[in-house]
Amino acid sequence: MLEPLMYTGGVYRHDELIELVEDLGGHVLQKNVMQLEVVLLILVPADDITVVEEKAKELLGTISRAPLIGTEIAVVAPSLAYHHMPHPTCDIAEYLRRNGAKTNIIGLARGVGRRAAQMTKSERGLINEHDLALFILGDFLSCIVDAKYQLYEDLEIPIIVTGGPECDAVPYAYAYIGGIGRRAKGFHRESEFTILDSIVEKISTALDQRREELEKDPLSVSPFRLMDEITQQIPEVNENLSPTPITMHLDGMRVKLPFDEYCERVRNVKLTEGPVLSDVAEVKPSYMREYIILKIKTKSVAGFAL
Repeated sequence: MLEPLMYTGGVYRHDELIELVEDLGGHVLQKNVMQLEVVLLILVPADDITVVEEKAKELLGTISRAPLIGTEIAVVAPSLAYHHMPHPTCDIAEYLRRNGAKTNIIGLARGVGRRAAQMTKSERGLINEHDLALFILGDFLSCIVDAKYQLYEDLEIPIIVTGGPECDAVPYAYAYIGGIGRRAKGFHRESEFTILDSIVEKISTALDQRREELEKDPLSVSPFRLMDEITQQIPEVNENLSPTPITMHLDGMRVKLPFDEYCERVRNVKLTEGPVLSDVAEVKPSYMREYIILKIKTKSVAGFAL
């Protein structure tokens, strides 16, 4: 069992922590260097967390748990208008990043209104590429309950909805969180951070449920092993200037390379046991910048597990 952790410390000697994590059989998912500080998103075997904590203490850094590491979340607003963004959409997206998630903010082209609200095919396809979608809605309960569900009712991933009024549940959503709605300012008070923590908790619960479903029919190969193989056999991925050249999902990943140019090389990545990547995963073009999306086949579909 790998535990998701975040290391924050100085740049000096941080490579020692990276080597330790790899020696323990863990993974470094992301490294962000900001002048003299470095932030590492890592996965560490649960039995070895104490060893990593001691090393972090030696380096005068800190270790904290980041429950959303290894997931990509779509934060969806009805539009790009000022009353929908930057508050609260950007603040919520940033808070999810601090808990380890990779977030993408999506402003819908025609998501405003009750009767006219709709989603395009490309928007729906892009959102479905994520592990979970968080919809940031407004202040009118009748709009949220009776109309806006049509934006997400046929999406294939878990949906969490936020809004202004309090409500026990909304149609087609895994969970609803009130007390937010439209805001003209950011989150600064302690009570407001409690709401952000509740969002993280609901998302974590929904993702844990998805992990339990995957355990019933496990993936044919670990996404993290597949990430390592792609990184070693296609070194061009490391030349991508994105903080996450390979963005991890619960059941796959987004490889930030042009699909037309690299799809065949990705499909033919060789695994130690003999199969190639196309035997264990579907390789498809992404709706995001023509990147590559990998969806790993389950054991029942592939016929084996590595």
